Amino acid sequence: MLKARHKTGLVFFPAFDWAISPTHPEREERLLYTQDQVLEEGLFDIDGIVEYKPDPVNLRDIQRVHFCVPDVWSVVTESHFISAGGAKTIGMAVMQKEVERAFALVRPPGHHAMRVVHGARGFCNINIEAVMIETLRRAYGINRVAIVDTDCHHGDGTQDIYWHDPDTLFISMHQDGRTLFPGTGFINELGGPNAMGKTLNLPLPPKTSEEGFLYALENVVMPVLDEFKPELIINSAGQDNHYTDPITNMNFSAQGYAALTDRLKPDIAVLEGGYSIEGALPYVNLAIILAMAGVDYSRVREPDYDPDAIRQSRAVTEAIEKICEEVWTRWEKREELKHAVRDKARFSDRARNVFYDTDMLMEQQKERVRICDDCAGAVRIDSSSDRGWRILAVHIPRNACPACRAAAEEWFDTADRTTYRLALLQDRDADRYQEKFTK
Repeated sequence: MLKARHKTGLVFFPAFDWAISPTHPEREERLLYTQDQVLEEGLFDIDGIVEYKPDPVNLRDIQRVHFCVPDVWSVVTESHFISAGGAKTIGMAVMQKEVERAFALVRPPGHHAMRVVHGARGFCNINIEAVMIETLRRAYGINRVAIVDTDCHHGDGTQDIYWHDPDTLFISMHQDGRTLFPGTGFINELGGPNAMGKTLNLPLPPKTSEEGFLYALENVVMPVLDEFKPELIINSAGQDNHYTDPITNMNFSAQGYAALTDRLKPDIAVLEGGYSIEGALPYVNLAIILAMAGVDYSRVREPDYDPDAIRQSRAVTEAIEKICEEVWTRWEKREELKHAVRDKARFSDRARNVFYDTDMLMEQQKERVRICDDCAGAVRIDSSSDRGWRILAVHIPRNACPACRAAAEEWFDTADRTTYRLALLQDRDADRYQEKFTK
């Protein structure tokens, strides 16, 4: 009998009762073919690969991360509670040392869901990785966490949630945002003034193959992780970099994904995108599971796999080398850059327009963060949508200093009902979520 070198837990949740539309790329078949492949290949006969059933997250788990407008029930379905619960279930299994590594093969996905949620964007309503991470932090006292997002689309929601958190390193390898939704994830996006350099983006050119992904991993991602020294490594394991994916333009393969997983050694992987339902997902997921478990994956091949046909050009290789050099330089200069953006100001402001492509709505945000040497900084978000909602969302970070706590409490207490339909306070230290005004 085969034996896994690393005991690995799996959770499957295809979400039979949730779909954007019957023919939408993000549908239940994304996981049904993988489940069939896992059973056909006898993975659960391997000693050390075990299956868990998802326990749903609760309302507080979601409110710890998101400001949902007008409330959680308006933007989240039962399937979202269970999808996030699958990630939470395997996260707890890792923390309790029941398994060494774990993979949540769940849908709906989550990495495009930002801190404020007015609806669905990028097929995402809530950020299932962030919900899991903050639950684990609350339950087990985890502090330093690294998230490596390997989805073809930039993980803009995860980036937004951790933009101001110096204890969370977010690294995204994705197709260049000039060529793909959501049009973000550029090299100069490095994090807020209290967390400068803790966001790193590697926007790779179309037609990047495993050579390029593994080069970026070895020359940027792994050295940065070695310096950051996270307590947990989370892989947002999107599989739409595959050469057969219908909505992207990359040339990754099952062997490439397995090699990346083998070298990255994530504690927890959470499925994100990937829409080549028959040609890619069963093979990629199989390869990732074997790599996580430390079982030979060398014979996992797609039926049409031809490494010569998907090999990247010299121009792509040179572009990736230049991108990696620039990102590494910014990582090395992160403290210098941090001091430059702070500029002795008390607050830092940014304004954004956020398009919800799935629900077809537009949000306008004005965000203010208190610049602080002692914590991640209090955050104030004035958010309005073209559906008629204007809210004030106030965030008190973990380990908040007294000055940031006082600023946040004042923002919330002085919110004016003539201006806002809803005012919300999210207090990570007290695990408190409070709202003012009627909806």
